[in-house]
Amino acid sequence: MFEQVVDPVGGSLALSALVAAIPLLTLFVLLGALKVKAWLAGLISLAVAVVLAIVAFRMPVGQSLLSASEGAAFGFFPILWIVINAIWVYNLTVATGHFDVLRRSFEKVSPDQRIQAIIIAFCFGALLEALAGFGTPVAISVVMLMALGFQPMKAAAVALIANTAPVAFGALATPIVTLATVTSGVSDDARLTVDTLGAMAGRQTPILAAFVPLVLVLVVDGKRGLKDTWLEALVAGVSFGVAQFVAANYISVPLTDIIAALVAAAAVVAVVRMRKATYEPVTAASLAGAGGGTAGGAGSVAAGSGGRDRAGVGATAGEELGDAPGRQAARDPHAPATGAGGAPVVPDTTAEVVKAYAPYGIIIVIFALANLGPVKSALAEAPWTTTFAWPGLNVFAAGSDTELASTTFTFNWLPAAGTLMIFAGLLTMLVLRISPGRALKAYVDTYRELKWAILTVMAVLALAYVLNQSGMTSHLGRLLAETGGFFAFLSPILGWIGVAVTGSDTSANALFGALQVQAAVNAGLDPVLLAAANSSGGVMGKMVSPQNLAIAAAAVGMAGREGELFRKVFGWSMLLLLLMCLIVVLQASPVLSWMVPGG
Repeated sequence: MFEQVVDPVGGSLALSALVAAIPLLTLFVLLGALKVKAWLAGLISLAVAVVLAIVAFRMPVGQSLLSASEGAAFGFFPILWIVINAIWVYNLTVATGHFDVLRRSFEKVSPDQRIQAIIIAFCFGALLEALAGFGTPVAISVVMLMALGFQPMKAAAVALIANTAPVAFGALATPIVTLATVTSGVSDDARLTVDTLGAMAGRQTPILAAFVPLVLVLVVDGKRGLKDTWLEALVAGVSFGVAQFVAANYISVPLTDIIAALVAAAAVVAVVRMRKATYEPVTAASLAGAGGGTAGGAGSVAAGSGGRDRAGVGATAGEELGDAPGRQAARDPHAPATGAGGAPVVPDTTAEVVKAYAPYGIIIVIFALANLGPVKSALAEAPWTTTFAWPGLNVFAAGSDTELASTTFTFNWLPAAGTLMIFAGLLTMLVLRISPGRALKAYVDTYRELKWAILTVMAVLALAYVLNQSGMTSHLGRLLAETGGFFAFLSPILGWIGVAVTGSDTSANALFGALQVQAAVNAGLDPVLLAAANSSGGVMGKMVSPQNLAIAAAAVGMAGREGELFRKVFGWSMLLLLLMCLIVVLQASPVLSWMVPGG
């Protein structure tokens, strides 16, 4: 067994926290400065963390390795379990050509890439975040953007930046549910519940949401994009934010992002159809004509070219089945005019469009049914859900005779979101008439495509568990908490660190939620405000987390260039984090203290 040691380095909190920060600094330096591949950076940082846990924090070798093994297992299940299966469902639509139908459906709303970025990355991505989370919206929306003609790197950056505002309520508000669980026993404040914490987060992230679409059009087309499409971007952000606020405070915390995503999408479509644009739309063709091109990636996807294109972007699993939409052009009546064989353009039938949207409708229905009160309660019991102590791992907090909750592993094999995605995939097979053999090949190819992302996620989650169970995480948090009233500014930063490391707002809330409440009580701040700030601040860490970077890079066939992508989004992550810090500071002051429920 291992009991965490308080201030193990020289009996000093500052020195202990400084040493605890070394693995994190190693990770970010390797990714950002040295351009090391994400999976390798994760493994190196994990090794550094294990050595420091043993040498500096006095954790036995066996306990540190077991801690890493539990983290790696958690990285695969439930996190990667849902990402892999969600991308498999997407690959099924690619295999039959229905993804191309969906792409054309989105394209009909507007041929302008700036509008497409808002609709797909922000609105549709938010819907995917609401249903699945854990990297799913990035993985799927980035490929959709490429299919519409976006350059691979730009598509990845847009998808990562868009995956911010909805994250706190992702996967049917799993981060908020986790936050309520870990904070409820820390303080006697009766407001530390899912409803109140959700309401507080719903008074922070909506402000952020108003700015995100503006950032997207700026990334896509610079100042010209902001000048031309500011109205559509503002409508998307404000409508999403208002709907998110209303849903989180007055309707349902778990359904918050679903409602907000649908409202925002409807608002954008309405504005696009009503507004008579006076600007020239930015399309893949116009960029190509101007010499911008599509870096080969988007063009090859849209045209269904298999193998490697001139930018080195690999085909998706569905395309490599030999049934990409472009390859079907000679025999597919719905193929684009540029398809092989010069097939004539025939509008997609209503039935084909319905089939294209069917997988996402199926996902919504399955997740909604699984989260009905009686169903959810039944699935949380054995044999559908099993919890067990990780074999051989016995870690106690300093001075406590109770093992850390993180040493208990929950294996909810049936109600897990990834399992629900498999059910959605099976139904999708029936609707799209995909044979078991083709579906199995797509599934195997999905694992092959994501092999480096899988390794990265498991390595970084192993790192997070070693940091947490050795006591390194708590020392970092304690040092920040000693800043007193200034902790209101630092509180979102702590959440950002947690998400940047683990790639999950849920994990960050599990790591730092209780600490935020303890620090708030010690500093005379509102515990509900700072607990919610951990989740709201953490959402900006999603775009720089190694897992999301690896997923985005793998989705566009640029594995190994995660460092370049990191540098493109890091500045936006910092800017939006600063905005959230200022929001929390004002909410902790008399200026906006009225926004804290029951405060």
